[in-house]
Amino acid sequence: MNNKSCFSREPHPPASSRRARTHRSAALAALFVVASLLSSPAAKAGDAPSWMHALVNVPLPIHDEKTDAVLLYSEEILNVQSNGRIKETERAAYKILRPDGRRFGKLQFAFTPDSKINSLHAWCIPAQGKDYEVKEKDTAERGYADVEGGELYTDLRAKVVDIPAAEPGNIVGFEIDRDARPYILQNEWFLQQTVPVAEARYTLQLPPGWEYKAVWLNHAEIQPTPSGSNQWVWEAKNLPAIKWEPDMPPWKGVAGLMIVSLVPPGGVKRGFLTWSDMGNWYNELTQGRREASPDIKQKVAALTSSVSTPLGKMRALADFLQRDIRYVAISLGIGGVQPHPATEVFSHRFGDCKDKATLLSSMLKEVGIDSYYVIINVERGEVTPETPPHIGGFNHAILAIRLPDGVSDSSLVAVVQHPKLGRLLFFDPTDDLTPFGQLHGALQANYGMLVTPDGGELMALPQLATSASGITRAAKLTLDEHGTLRGEVHEIRVGDSAWYQREILRSVDKDSDRIKPIEGLMANSLGVFQVTGATVTNLKQTSLPFEYKWSFVAPAYGKTAGNLLLVRPRVLGTKSRDLLERKEPRQYPIENESPSRDTDTIEITIPAGYEVDDLPPAVNADYSFASYHSKTEVNGNTLKYTRTYEVKELSVPVSKADELKKLYRIIASDERNTAVLKPATH
Repeated sequence: MNNKSCFSREPHPPASSRRARTHRSAALAALFVVASLLSSPAAKAGDAPSWMHALVNVPLPIHDEKTDAVLLYSEEILNVQSNGRIKETERAAYKILRPDGRRFGKLQFAFTPDSKINSLHAWCIPAQGKDYEVKEKDTAERGYADVEGGELYTDLRAKVVDIPAAEPGNIVGFEIDRDARPYILQNEWFLQQTVPVAEARYTLQLPPGWEYKAVWLNHAEIQPTPSGSNQWVWEAKNLPAIKWEPDMPPWKGVAGLMIVSLVPPGGVKRGFLTWSDMGNWYNELTQGRREASPDIKQKVAALTSSVSTPLGKMRALADFLQRDIRYVAISLGIGGVQPHPATEVFSHRFGDCKDKATLLSSMLKEVGIDSYYVIINVERGEVTPETPPHIGGFNHAILAIRLPDGVSDSSLVAVVQHPKLGRLLFFDPTDDLTPFGQLHGALQANYGMLVTPDGGELMALPQLATSASGITRAAKLTLDEHGTLRGEVHEIRVGDSAWYQREILRSVDKDSDRIKPIEGLMANSLGVFQVTGATVTNLKQTSLPFEYKWSFVAPAYGKTAGNLLLVRPRVLGTKSRDLLERKEPRQYPIENESPSRDTDTIEITIPAGYEVDDLPPAVNADYSFASYHSKTEVNGNTLKYTRTYEVKELSVPVSKADELKKLYRIIASDERNTAVLKPATH
C-alpha cells in the first residue's frame, strides 16, 4: 500500500495540535496536509491582545530541560447556528523555551469553499521590546497540488503565517475566526500536545432544542460547566506532553481527545451516534455509484471469459484494478468522502482508494460476487473498539469480498467468518504490491467500519500468521586461513518483507541501483566487503516471493588471536534494537509493523588445517510477543549457524517493555558471539 489517504475531508486537527502529528503522519497525507511555509511576513509593532498579555507571568506547566516550548493557553469556541452552520473561534499562545521551539511560530490553517476564514491575526510578545503583530494581509495562501499520493486536484487551501521573533523567551500566539457548514455535525477537541499544556478550554454554544453527546478517549471524562443558555465550558489544566517515542502508537491512539456529536431537534440528521447510523449515511453517499456501464460489463467479460473458477475471476478483476487503474485523487467538496461513480473511474482509468473499491465492487457484481465497503484508518490504533463513530477517524477505503461457497485456497489468508455474511476476504485494491488474498501489515488487527445494506458495524480485521511475512536467508560461505570470507547468499521474502523491497525498487531503473538494499544490509553487518554479483527475481510478480541472490567477498572477516581464528557465525542481518535503551521509562506500547518469521541458515566452510575449539551457546528465548532461537553446530569442516526470529504480537504493552528489552539484549549478545577455530591437532 502506498499509504494513500483518500477518505476524510477534515483538513486538519485544531491549530494548537496539528504539529503533534509529525512523527508518524505519512499515512495521513491527504487528511492533514503540510504546506510549505513562507518566510517571515512584514511585521509591524503592535499590541498583542489582553488575553495574551495575561499569560506573561503565569506559572509554566511542569516540563524538563529538553522541552522546546509550552502551550500557555488554548481555547476553542464553537457557536452552532440553527441552520447547521458553525462559527468557530480558536486562539492559542506558546512560550518558546529552546531554539527548536521556533516551529510554533509557523502556522497553517486549512480551508475549503465550505469553510471561510473570517479573520486571522498572530502576535509575538518578546521578552524585551515591543509586541509584533501579523495581520491577515501579511499572510499568504497556498494550495495542495503537491499532496503525497497522487492528489490531482483538491479545493483544500491554507493560510500560512510565519510569526516574527519566535525566539526562546518570547510568547507567540494567534486568533482565528472561521465560518463553516460541515457535512457531519461532529467536532474533535485535542487536549494534549507534543508540549506541556498549562490550560485548555472548549466552549460549546448550541441553539435552542439542540443537544450534544461527548465521548472521551485516552483521558478521564471532564464534566462541563454550564455557562448561559445552552452553553457549556470544558476546562483542563497542567496536561503532560505527548512525547514521541520510537514505534509508539499513532497520535489519536494516545492523546486525550473529546469527540462531540451535535444533535438537532428531531434527532440525528447530519451526524451519527451509532455505527449503524454511520453505515447508513455512507450507503446513501454511495447509492447507485456501483452501477456497471456496458463498457464495464464488456471489460469484465474479456477479463474473465477464459477463467472457469470464481477465484480465478476474482483474481483477474483484482489484478486489473491494481495494475490498470492509477491512483489519482480529485477531492472537491463532498467528493472527499463520496466515491466517484464506477463508470467515471473506469472511463478515466484513475481514482483514489474509495473510487478503486467502487469499481472493483461493480465488476465483482457482474460475476455474481458481493462485496462491501470497509472504511478504515491506515494507522493501526487510531480507531479502537472504544472509538465512537466519527468521520475524522478514517482515511482509507478497502473491500470485504464475500467468498462464494466452495471457494477455498491456501493463498486466501485475510479472511474472517462473519456471523451473517459468511466468509469475508479483506482486500485493498489501492495496494498494488500486496497480492490478492493477503493484507498489508498496517491493516492487520486493525478496526474498520464494514458497510452493508443494514448499516455499519465496527469489526476487527484479521491478523495473519507469522509465516505470511518474513525473510528466509541461506548462505553458503568459505573462510580462508587469512580470515577472508566469500560465498553466495539466497534470500526469499514474502508478505510485508517482500512489499518493502518492491516499494524501495519501484522507481529504480538501473541494475546497479537494485543492489543498494543488499549493500545496505552488508554494511550493517560487515566492515569491509565487496558485492561481486547480484540478481533480483520476481520484482513485479507480486503473487510470487521476492528473491535476492548475491555473492560477496569480505576481507579480514575472521580475526586472529595468536594462532586462533575468531569467527562470528551470524554473518548477516541484525534483529537486536536499542529503542528501549533510554533513561526515561517507556510511556506507550511498542507497535510492530506486521507478524513475521525470519530464518537464517549460514554455513561456513572452515579453512583447511583448522578445527573448532569453542562454539557460542544455543539461545532459546520465548515470550508471548516474540521468540528467538539460535544454534551453532559443526558438521565435518562446516560451521552451521541457524536462527529463527518470530514477531507474534503487533502491540507490546508497556507492562512487557522490560521483557522486550531483555529479549533485544539476548539477541544482541547472540549476534556478537564468536566461534573459536584452532590449528588442527591431527
